[in-house]
Amino acid sequence: MTRLLSELNPRSDAFLANAASMDALVDQLQSVTSDITKGGGEKNVQRHESRGKLFVRDRINLLIDPGSAFLELSQLAAYQTYSDVIPAAGIITGIGQVEGQPVMIVANDATVKGGTYYPLTVKKHLRAQTIAWDNHLPCIYLVDSGGANLPNQDEVFPDRDHFGRIFFNQANMSSRNIPQIAVVMGSCTAGGAYVPAMADEAIIVKEQGTIFLGGPPLVKAATGEIVSAEELGGADVHARQSGVVDHYAEDDAHALYLARQAVSRLNRTNNTSMDLKEPAPPRFDAHELRGIIPSDPKQPFDVREVIARIVDDSDFDEFKQLYGATLVCGFARLHGMPIGIVANNGVLFGESA
Repeated sequence: MTRLLSELNPRSDAFLANAASMDALVDQLQSVTSDITKGGGEKNVQRHESRGKLFVRDRINLLIDPGSAFLELSQLAAYQTYSDVIPAAGIITGIGQVEGQPVMIVANDATVKGGTYYPLTVKKHLRAQTIAWDNHLPCIYLVDSGGANLPNQDEVFPDRDHFGRIFFNQANMSSRNIPQIAVVMGSCTAGGAYVPAMADEAIIVKEQGTIFLGGPPLVKAATGEIVSAEELGGADVHARQSGVVDHYAEDDAHALYLARQAVSRLNRTNNTSMDLKEPAPPRFDAHELRGIIPSDPKQPFDVREVIARIVDDSDFDEFKQLYGATLVCGFARLHGMPIGIVANNGVLFGESA
């Protein structure tokens, strides 16, 4: 490969102005994402935890291997989209390591509108499943949801890529030996009840988890019978009578321990056909990325300056370097993994495309 050179002057006025502009944008983004990580707000989180439940992000931290990273996906989903504030679209998705295995985690945030599904919640859930399917990642669903958000149900249910696609994906991934594990940690109502029912292994939390298509109010309206949620579809019902779930958990922490145990028994290995090499840091300071992108979006810059501060050892094997100059293509390594890069470097012309 060819080691990239840099003509960037980190002391120039242009660099300093660009860096100041980028820092302001980063601060703005971090402020937004910080609010998103608080879920439905302090009051709703306190009410949630007063019921003996862990906050959704605490659940994820307890599920993944200690000290390991969690790659969150689609954190800004539903941001400023609906009249209601729906942080992270009411569902946390991402890739984490459990018992040494990379897994896809899909976790409802019950502090946001009871964990109900808005149209973009469905889209985010499906996006996570698609990534899991493409990369053969086991799925762990931390279920705590009231099902579809009824005022928006006309955009949640009807189409082939709406709510029902979740179960289609579950069934197909299971048939392709991509494990599906569900942990019922709260409400699992209406369409959401199919998630644990279709999982390869299901866990339910005592006196918290419930699974039913129609809850006690619907039963009363239809039959006149008064029944509690626990009597209708609680842990004892599904662990001892219906057999819908496989494991009975005493609390959230126990349920997450059982989920980790389920992953440890999957009899899977982390085989890869990629030619991995020892990672090497870029030869240029990644902190300098702040000053490369102009504050004026109409002003051009050389994208190779960005590549040089991202890829291993700043090595980049460029493809068709002398043709179609406004598109930069080539091969490099990122943290030891071989990758291809396609990067805009100005207005796209026919040759670039």
